Amino acid sequence: MSQKISLATAVTVGMNAMIGAGIFSIPVALAIKAGPAGIITIILVSLGVWFMAGTLARLAELFPKNGSFYTYAKSWGGQTMGVIASYAYLIGLMIGMGLLVRLASYSLQYYYPNCSVLTLGVIILAGVLFLNSCGVKFSTLGQHILLILTVFPLLATILLCLTKLNFNYLTPFAPFGWLQVLAASRIVIFSYFGFEAITSLFEVVQNPDQNVPKATAYSVLLVALIYILFIGSIILAVPLNLFTSNSVPLATILLQIFPTATWLIQLIRLSIIISIIGTLHAMIWSSSNLLVSLTNNLESKFAKQLCQSNWFNHRTAVLLIGLLILSTFLTLNNIDMFFNLTAIFIVLAYGLSIAALLKIKTERNFRSLLKTYLGLGTTLVIIFFATEGLITEIVKLF
Repeated sequence: MSQKISLATAVTVGMNAMIGAGIFSIPVALAIKAGPAGIITIILVSLGVWFMAGTLARLAELFPKNGSFYTYAKSWGGQTMGVIASYAYLIGLMIGMGLLVRLASYSLQYYYPNCSVLTLGVIILAGVLFLNSCGVKFSTLGQHILLILTVFPLLATILLCLTKLNFNYLTPFAPFGWLQVLAASRIVIFSYFGFEAITSLFEVVQNPDQNVPKATAYSVLLVALIYILFIGSIILAVPLNLFTSNSVPLATILLQIFPTATWLIQLIRLSIIISIIGTLHAMIWSSSNLLVSLTNNLESKFAKQLCQSNWFNHRTAVLLIGLLILSTFLTLNNIDMFFNLTAIFIVLAYGLSIAALLKIKTERNFRSLLKTYLGLGTTLVIIFFATEGLITEIVKLF
């Protein structure tokens, strides 16, 4: 970029990266797992994300030219650790996108009740892959429209729920126990994925030493405020007994509380569907670029020959990404499995990257070590509960 961006623009980029279609799957899952105390989960996860984002911002300062999970993990663990971190992140994205396809299918089934979730999901994924393989990208105007379609359901739901607040719904506050408040972190973290994008802006932000950490903190705090208002208003307006299944779309639950606001809720439902599809389009595009970049970084003859071949390009990478997403969509039909697996792989990439700071001599002062350990501690807590949740779901299958 010929001109450096301001602090305000960097904050906007960070917010855009975090506020995605995934947030619409959180309220129902959080209410089922933690009840009204889920609001505490949001606050705790927000603090944890703030620490992780701060450490990744420091890594971007130390590795400004080639900042990535591969570079960070390789600096302390060599080629193998760099590959593990980068591909863990990519696999986590594939699983997360499989969840988004399933969520879009659940919502779209309202309009096509005779079509199965699998059929609708395959149609959605095929359409998005076709656009990507043809090189269709959203214009700047299109990106703004998608952002509006993402923010509109959040604000509309908040305003709608504020008209029927009932503080009696806060009792009992933690019906499933306080341990579940921590365990639900594996669910809430899904709505914050993307915060790492701001660290890639280190070279293009004005006065980056000060503004990147500030932009990271401000964007996380603003997004946390929006999420707290969004989920908090839903918890205060919807009885806990209506949250029966993760597969029930949020709009369907809202219809039971606001039967006279059908037109607004239908608009919210449609906006959510378009937002999810738009998110899938953007994530597939960026993931295919990431796959090509990661393959180029591999120090093996096969990888180098593959990258030099005519058939391995962005288009074939899109198709490969699509096959991986399709496999997760068809294989996993349990939303909890999606949450757990996505958290394990992506947060593992965060942890392996943050660990690089422990090997850098200039980062061994008390303040730096405290931030690093808090960031690592957050990743360990989330991975622990995500692994525990995954084992629980696997046991249920048998």
